[in-house]
Parts: sequence; C-alpha cells; structure tokens
Amino acid sequence: MANVVVVGAQWGDEGKGKIVDWLSERADVIARFQGGHNAGHTLVIDGKVYKLNALPSGVVRGGKLSVIGNGVVLDPWHLVSEIAKIRDQGVEISPETLMIAENTPLILPIHGELDRAREEAASKGTKIGTTGRGIGPAYEDKVGRRSVRVADLADPATLAARIDRALQHHDPLRRGLGIEPVDRERLLADLTAIADEILPYAAPVWKVLTEARKAGKRILFEGAQGALLDIDFGTYPFVTSSNVIAGQAATGVGVGPTSIDYVLGIVKAYTTRVGEGPFPTELDDEVGQRLGERGHEFGTVTGRKRRCGWFDAALVRQTCATSGVSGISLTKLDVLDGFDVLKICVGYELDGKRLDYLPIASDQQARCTPVYEEMDGWSESTVGARSWADLPAQAIKYIRRIEELIQCPVALVSTSPEREDTILVTDPFAD
Repeated sequence: MANVVVVGAQWGDEGKGKIVDWLSERADVIARFQGGHNAGHTLVIDGKVYKLNALPSGVVRGGKLSVIGNGVVLDPWHLVSEIAKIRDQGVEISPETLMIAENTPLILPIHGELDRAREEAASKGTKIGTTGRGIGPAYEDKVGRRSVRVADLADPATLAARIDRALQHHDPLRRGLGIEPVDRERLLADLTAIADEILPYAAPVWKVLTEARKAGKRILFEGAQGALLDIDFGTYPFVTSSNVIAGQAATGVGVGPTSIDYVLGIVKAYTTRVGEGPFPTELDDEVGQRLGERGHEFGTVTGRKRRCGWFDAALVRQTCATSGVSGISLTKLDVLDGFDVLKICVGYELDGKRLDYLPIASDQQARCTPVYEEMDGWSESTVGARSWADLPAQAIKYIRRIEELIQCPVALVSTSPEREDTILVTDPFAD
C-alpha cells in the first residue's frame, strides 16, 4: 500500500491542513514528523473549524491512529490544553487514537523564555521573526544532548538528572541576557505534575509504524512549516529550527526511506511569507494588499499579517527537487479570480547574470530581483470547482504553465477551504 509524505513547498501556510485532512480519510495512520506548536493547521469540516498546532491533523477523523514522532519538539502543557480544546469540539482523543514517540524531546518553559529574550536582544536586521514558543532552543538542547524526553517523565531520578544537565547550560545563558536563574524545584514539580497526563500516550512509535507497514496499513506523514524554512535548504538564518523537507519524514518517526512511496508538495497559487527574511516576489502595493485580503492571509498561530507576492516558480522548482516531490497540490486558486494580469517569477537577475534558482548566500539573496512572465487572468469564479470542466480555460492554462516551470505535475487543485472542493488529478495513495 502507498505511504504518502505531505510537505509545504513554499514558506508554510500553503493550506496543508485541508489536504492532510482530505487524504487522512483514506489513511490508517497519520504521523507528524517535525516542528513544534509553532505550526498552525486550520481544518474546515462540514462548516466546523478546527485549529491545530501540535496535534496531527488526523485526530479529527474517527478510527485513525495519530502519531507525534521523535522529530517533533513537544510542549506538554500546550498539548494537554490542545487536547482539551479539541475534545470540547466533540473529538474523541485517547491513547488508542494518539501516540507520542517515547524519544520525543520536550519544550520546557525555559525554552520559551530564552527564545523571547534573544529576540528582544537582537539588533536591527538580525531578528528572526520567531513565534517565541521555544522551538529553536528545544532543538538546540536536543542536539546538545541535554533534552528532557517523554520517556524521562517516567523516572524521577532520570528526570532530575536531565534537568540538572540542562540548567548547566541555561543558567549562564540567562545571566548573560539578564534573566533570573531557573527555579529548579518548580520546574521539576511542574514536569512531575504533567507526567501522568502525557505518559499514557507514550509508545515505541518506530515499532508501531513498522508493524503497521507490514500489515499493509496506509501511512500519511505530515510535516509543518514549509521547505523554504528548512534549517539546511531554507532562507537561512530566517528559517525554522528543524528539517522540513520530505527526507525528514523517515528520520522523524523512525522508519527507513523505503517507507515513502509518494511525496505531495503543497503550493499556493501565489506566494506568502510570515516573519523576516528574503522574499523576491513580495508586493508592497495594491496587488499585494488584494492578495492578502482575498486570501485571508493571517497566521493561524500568531495572527500576524502574511507578506504576499506573485507565484515564484523558480523557488518551487527548487523545493520540488530537494524534497523529491512526486506531485503538487495547488491551493487557493480562487484568490486569483478577477485579476486582469498574473505574473509568475521564472528566475532572477543577480549582478547582471540570470539565475534559475535562489542562491544560498544571504547577501546574494538580498540582491536578487525577479524575472517575470505575464499571463492573462480570468474573470470567472473558480470557488468550489471540483472538476476541470468547472475551471475557466485561462485558469487551466495558468496551472499548466506552473507545471512546466516547476517541472512537476499537479496532482490536486484546491478551490476553497472546504475539503470536498478539490479537483483530483492523481491519487497519491494509488497502489
């Protein structure tokens, strides 16, 4: 049976929540493989809106197993709160429907405090635009081998030792930033108190998924953010603190790369970005304002207004290559309804030279100017279209040109937040 990875192929906010929900109905297991609760997935099901941060999108579907993998960093207090919120909306969540990898690192209050203090202390031009939720510092502790992990909550001696090791690093940092030392006893007490609410969900996820594969179960691997925020291949340093690209799906849950059969890249019909960093096709004009208003471009997590611009085919071609994308899901096509002229970025000019990719050096990225190709727009509405026959001819032409430029086929087209308003071209779960 096919196993599918879903990744954002721009700077995040591409509409992954709806697509994951659309696919999850036919999956048996939905596994989240990276990121933290800085991610925001909005699902609209039968007119009911669910906003998820840490929980996999599959939790709103009955009869599915949702998994939080070891590639995620997890705030246990936020998770408990999110579970309660989703339960209040009528969704059943139990250890039979949700599992957390035992080796998942925890986000502690000290991580958020450090995150926010650093951002405040950053000089002009060096702010990252972080959500301040502690994701970056938690990943730092992971690679620094000083994390508290889910399994540590079960043993008081191990938990105390992990905290002591973490504080050897954090207290000197806090002094340098003018923050009070960590209250060790309070932190230990808070973790001890939350342990009983987290440990029932702990499981050897790698083993569960291995057995699921052997049993012919369909697994949907769900990522957060977007490939242009990848710690290695994104617009560094204005990136997230984890690997976002599809290869992380295997590492982030504990399965081999042969477990992945199809990679679906989620792509908006235009481009948006939240936070700081380069954005070659950004529009600081009426067109950018119009895209933002029509697309309701505000962050699910922060409420921040998203920066908007034309579709950047050069960047999406790049992310399709680094994630090995099999096909894309094109979302928010309806936002472009009514534009007389549409522009697509096909490359860049840098110091008098033409490039077909965005260079990795920050100074070069800042000097890149987009090279545009223009197309006629369409006046008809595409809202709610569910077949090619429902689309204006010019909208189909736009989609076909995107396929040519990014060198990757369109597998799905999304025409509204409603899950059924989707045109299926290629079934990612096809055997």
